[in-house]
Amino acid sequence: MAQPGSNERTGFSAGPGPGGMRPSFGGSMGPGGHGPGGGGGPARFMQNMGTKAVVRDRKGTLLRLWKYLETQKASILLSFLLVLGTSLVGLSTPYLTGRGVDLINQGQGKVDFAALLRIALLMLLAYAANALFAWLQANVMLRVSQRTVRVMRAGLFSHFQKLPLSYFDGRPHGELMSRMTNDIDNVSSTLGNSLTSFFTSLITITGAIIMMISLSPALSMVSLAILPLSLMVTRTIIRYTRKYYSSQQKALGELNGIIEETISGQKVVKAFCREREMMQTFEAVNRQLQRVGARAQIYSGMLMPLMSVIGNIGFALIAGIGGTLAVRGLLTVGVITSFIGYSRQFTRPINEIANQFNLIQSALAGAERVFEVLDLPPEPQDLPEAAGMETTRGDVCFQHVSFGYRKDLRVLKDVSLEAPAGCTLALVGPTGAGKTTIVNLLTRFYDVDEGEICIDGRDLRRIRRSALRASLGIVLQDTWLFSASIRENIRYGRLDATDSEVEEAARLANADHFIRALQDGYDTVLTEDASNLSQGQRQLISIARAVLANPSILILDEATSNIDTRTEMRIQEVMRKMMQGRTSFVIAHRLSTIRDADRILVINHGRIIEQGTHPTLMAAGGFYRDLYMSQFAAAFVEDV
Repeated sequence: MAQPGSNERTGFSAGPGPGGMRPSFGGSMGPGGHGPGGGGGPARFMQNMGTKAVVRDRKGTLLRLWKYLETQKASILLSFLLVLGTSLVGLSTPYLTGRGVDLINQGQGKVDFAALLRIALLMLLAYAANALFAWLQANVMLRVSQRTVRVMRAGLFSHFQKLPLSYFDGRPHGELMSRMTNDIDNVSSTLGNSLTSFFTSLITITGAIIMMISLSPALSMVSLAILPLSLMVTRTIIRYTRKYYSSQQKALGELNGIIEETISGQKVVKAFCREREMMQTFEAVNRQLQRVGARAQIYSGMLMPLMSVIGNIGFALIAGIGGTLAVRGLLTVGVITSFIGYSRQFTRPINEIANQFNLIQSALAGAERVFEVLDLPPEPQDLPEAAGMETTRGDVCFQHVSFGYRKDLRVLKDVSLEAPAGCTLALVGPTGAGKTTIVNLLTRFYDVDEGEICIDGRDLRRIRRSALRASLGIVLQDTWLFSASIRENIRYGRLDATDSEVEEAARLANADHFIRALQDGYDTVLTEDASNLSQGQRQLISIARAVLANPSILILDEATSNIDTRTEMRIQEVMRKMMQGRTSFVIAHRLSTIRDADRILVINHGRIIEQGTHPTLMAAGGFYRDLYMSQFAAAFVEDV
């Protein structure tokens, strides 16, 4: 099973937040209400700062691509030798054709048929060798290109795992997928076809010029006279295609993002009758893609006809001047025939190079988008003095912690709290108060701006992330399950767990009964987004995953919000057993679920405004009591 996370033992199930300017449909861990899609969270900030297309210098991009190819120097050398062989064999055919024409042109009764037969056989051999070399060269280079893009794709996927969570909070996932697929595929096709065609054309042009000069310096000057015009036309058109191919890749990535979000959130789209609005959004970007794509193809398509016109002008000049020289006896008809053949070999590769430049522009645009991600700084490395955690008691302490997803907007303001080992700490407050932000900082999805967080007296920044997260078990409101069997999804909490341990964790989470009722039981393969299960069933599997992880510190962020009341009552006992002996952070909007917490922290506007047990807070008659009574009144009205 694919393992997107870097930590094997962390039992969390964070759903990817699409973010972006469009409606967010996927599940995500919104940082205390200020997360993806929130007005004060990282999503909007990242959109403004990180989604503009970066224009890189083409030479630098080519050099970086070459670094990927350096590991296959032997295969590239073999491919180059085959290209050289193909070109040299191809260069021999016009010369042989001219020799054959001169033999025939000697007059009736003077034709040397034996020599003509030898030339015909040589030409047949040359064409056969050319086809064989071309096939071998294409085979070798395609293997090189596939190995190269495999390394690039693996490097990009690996870098995705190292990027901070803030990067994913602010970008549509379809756009990121476009970089992994479309952009790298563009590089693959160019390396496999265009690159070798480019070198073949260069060698052919060089060889054709040498042969033309050896046959007739005068006609060679005629052929070379059209070269500046060809270069000028090519340069002008490439300047436009480069711009439009780059815009095309960007628009394609945005379109993929819309498609991914809309398909993932199809139920939401239908529930709110937003089909028309989503179609309008899709159509706007689709038209933009059509516009820039059409312009790229139009300018690209202009090149070959223009180059053909220029080439035909050259052929007409060669035929006219060459005929005049032949009449005067300065050249033979065979030489003119050979020269026209070489002239075609000279102009055709120029046309092909111009066309390859268009394809290379598309590949470079894709490569730039890949390198743009690879150049992003990864999640900050652990400090050199950071160490592991042999044992974890679970004492947690926040000391004057302040933090904001944006520097100009603080979400937490001078927060201090203590959670002794084994205690249950409940965090309550209105949406956006900063509750989930506390969890984000405790898990080091983000680092504090001011103050420090300690576990067992050690600053989190002096603990390796892998060791820290291995001691945590997290269950979030928005679950994320992978396209694998239920057994493997639960085992994601601890990969070395046996089947019996997986099933025991499911029993503790009250999930065993419905899993066994499925046709394939624990081997039932979940569809994408686990849409073949109910939201509550997905939540139970997520809880089972956290149970299996057996963490020292347990974090429950609205873990029972998607479960019906009867199931919640059953699972509360399981959760209480789970929390015994563990430091537990419980975020809940339904205050009835946290009445038994050892301490309740009431958070509002990023500050702790009240704390204590449920009875003491109710007796105080403050903000907590108002929250509790408002929920009680709502529940009473609902029952009535």
